[in-house]
Amino acid sequence: MSGVPGANPLRDAQDRRLPRIAGPSGLVIFGVTGDLSRKKLMPAVYDLANRGLLPPGFSLIGFARREWQNEDFAQEVHDAVKQHARTPFREEVWQQLIQGMRFVQGNFDDDDAFETLKATIQELDKAQGTGGNFAFYLSVPPKFFPQVVQQLKKHGLADQKEGSWRRAVIEKPFGHDLTSAQELNQLVHDVFPPNEVFRIDHYLGKETVQNILALRFANTMFEPIWNRSYVDHVQITMAEDIGIGGRAGYYDGIGAARDVIQNHLLQLLALTAMEEPGSFHPKALVAEKLKVLTAVELPDDLGKHTVRGQYCHAWQGGEEVLGYLEEDGIDPKSVTDTFAAIKLTINNRRWAGVPFYLRTGKRLGRRVTEIAVVFKRAPYLPFESGATEELGGNALVIRVQPDEGVTVRFGSKVPGTSMEVRDVTMDFAYGESFTESSPEAYERLILDVLLGDANLFPRHQEVELSWNILDPIEEYWDKHGKPAQYAAGTWGPAEADEMLARDGRSWRRP
Repeated sequence: MSGVPGANPLRDAQDRRLPRIAGPSGLVIFGVTGDLSRKKLMPAVYDLANRGLLPPGFSLIGFARREWQNEDFAQEVHDAVKQHARTPFREEVWQQLIQGMRFVQGNFDDDDAFETLKATIQELDKAQGTGGNFAFYLSVPPKFFPQVVQQLKKHGLADQKEGSWRRAVIEKPFGHDLTSAQELNQLVHDVFPPNEVFRIDHYLGKETVQNILALRFANTMFEPIWNRSYVDHVQITMAEDIGIGGRAGYYDGIGAARDVIQNHLLQLLALTAMEEPGSFHPKALVAEKLKVLTAVELPDDLGKHTVRGQYCHAWQGGEEVLGYLEEDGIDPKSVTDTFAAIKLTINNRRWAGVPFYLRTGKRLGRRVTEIAVVFKRAPYLPFESGATEELGGNALVIRVQPDEGVTVRFGSKVPGTSMEVRDVTMDFAYGESFTESSPEAYERLILDVLLGDANLFPRHQEVELSWNILDPIEEYWDKHGKPAQYAAGTWGPAEADEMLARDGRSWRRP
């Protein structure tokens, strides 16, 4: 038997179906009792274990204020998994996972708790064979990021020993403007090397977002028309049909633009507009995304080409819902935006003159995230004037969620004796074309962290450039007027429709 000692001779390196499996490692979750951890992170860890993608000795340590024992923590993970996991519950997988589960109780300023954490990691290294490889997941409010990172440094938990790694995983928002983002980057990079810092943008973990790259660069039919000669404009929408729920403390003062446009939507814009990278190596991808973000230009008149709104009391989906200013914990004078729409252009050869319209909001018509590339109308229509009344522009729509897939809209003749052309659509849906279901975004992202694959994580330069784009808009809003009001369940304020109407366009109804 030739080749690497211990290698499996039956594994074919060419077989792409063989998944990459994480090596010996563990995950420490700070803020393990929070919603994100319960609904997303713990179920994702279980789903990875269930799919055989975690190492046999994988360890999970929870850190929080609760006075729990290890058994209480295991029970909490068990309940979260039973309720939220994507894959079926299997007792044998659970029994293996539970061997490496520990809980550390303490506050973020508690030195003894961090010493206990250090001892727990050393114990698991011996008992589970984690090899000293640990990722620290900061599932905590942003104000605690600096404190936790400094504690990790102070207690030597971030020290990289020979042949092992320590990584930091940080949830958004990464700062609340450019200055705070730069300060945070400096602080984190002082403790962890830049290539060991993973900033989570869960949108980039979604299959459909990664499919933007496949759609553009694996096919010949899209790329030749993916430019200013054929594209009229691009609309990127992330709409939610819910209000702020229990997130008043986090959301008020942040708002829709900081919460969604600065990260998710500008990342989608970068992937839609970027040039073809030399390879799918993280450095090559980041280089192309940075070029796009650097070339983004704000409109001269921010009053005409940006809109912010707040949802107000109305009926939505058959029930009466509160307005934003009536929500628990919200100051009745708050000017925080729950809806934001902005127009951007990209100052390069491919996109000069093509507007990109970004919008996001809470309490809109339905939950949907999509990218619509709307093409120019045919330069000449040899039909009678009435024949094309119901023909719009061709469009390629990438649906990120829900109903993941791609729709192409084009004109077709209506059956009958007269020549009438009308819009029709062709649909590709993930659920119908592939038998395997898409993994949850957090499954992919946690696995990538353990593998050290940074492809789907925004680098600090991207974060800073995104703030650079949004900061002038936020500053303008602070000084001019108040958010426009819109009834819950509608598609935003009338001002947003007027913003596009001025350009002779209208928003797509997703």
